[in-house]
Amino acid sequence: MDVSEAFGLTPQAASDQLVAALAASADPVLAYRASLLAGLRPQSAEATAMRSQIANSPMAQALLRVFEQDAKTRHHTYRKWQGPHWTLTCLAMIDYPPADQRLRPLVRQVHDWMFSKHFLESPLTAIYPGQADRVRHCASMDGNAIWYSVRLGLEEDRTRELVDRLIGWQWPDGGWNCDKRLEASHSSFQESLIPARGLWAYGTAHDYAPALEAAQRVADLVLQRRLLWHHSDGSLIVPEWSGKPGPDRIHYPIQFFDVLFALQVMADLGRLDDPRCADALALLEAKRLPDGGFSLEAPTTTTAAKVTSRGSYADWGPSGLRTSNPLVTLAVLDVMRHAADRPSLR
Repeated sequence: MDVSEAFGLTPQAASDQLVAALAASADPVLAYRASLLAGLRPQSAEATAMRSQIANSPMAQALLRVFEQDAKTRHHTYRKWQGPHWTLTCLAMIDYPPADQRLRPLVRQVHDWMFSKHFLESPLTAIYPGQADRVRHCASMDGNAIWYSVRLGLEEDRTRELVDRLIGWQWPDGGWNCDKRLEASHSSFQESLIPARGLWAYGTAHDYAPALEAAQRVADLVLQRRLLWHHSDGSLIVPEWSGKPGPDRIHYPIQFFDVLFALQVMADLGRLDDPRCADALALLEAKRLPDGGFSLEAPTTTTAAKVTSRGSYADWGPSGLRTSNPLVTLAVLDVMRHAADRPSLR
């Protein structure tokens, strides 16, 4: 008998108690996200005040250590995961308050990089003769830049250019791919979910139909595979270069393609009511722990006080299959809330 059963709690009731406890947390990041789940209106004065406190949270202050890097180190815009690009991505993930002009130089650096000659040439961008409709490019870079520019309230004139360029590079089947092999003919889920999220955020903020339509093309692409599985034989889709564990495990905080992130993107795009999300939702629900939380099954960063490959200045919480991670728990429960609000069409 697990803890929830011992106290007569259903799994959902255990999760509700956990959300209530997190809403009372001294950590502004957890308190804000949990309060939204508990019913706080995002546009309310209380929500605005709570979100403003995130700027001084331990997580935000840790991520802002990017400004302590010397100029040579910070020049590496995409450094995994402590360079300017990923710092902005992570700040957006924790709901850092918008329009903080201290971050403007980082956004400008990212845009300068993305419009540089180096960025538009091989190996970062490649176009082969006869394959102009399949630009080889890691579109997740552009997708994240669009997403956090919108989410952090730090768009530039060039943000729309990034959006239109990304749409122009969309492959015929609806996604993107950076695979340089000539025979590559299909989009990579690993490179398509992040752009979909970014384009949807921009399209929603500006009522820009081309961006919204491009994002929905990605949704159609992944839904054909029930988000995670090959439609040919039902086996799990595991991108060649993503490593293990596969996308049936929760990867966090850096997310490209896994069960949680795929469903988060479907939630953003309003597609969770599609019956083809059902298997992924069931897989995610099955991961609920006795305390109502969810674990960080596949950590994608290492907390580090100095610049380290795939390191993060921030502590993203505990990992392990039997331990609840507060940030992961709140992310999963947010997906579950969206799913409950959008009954299946079946």
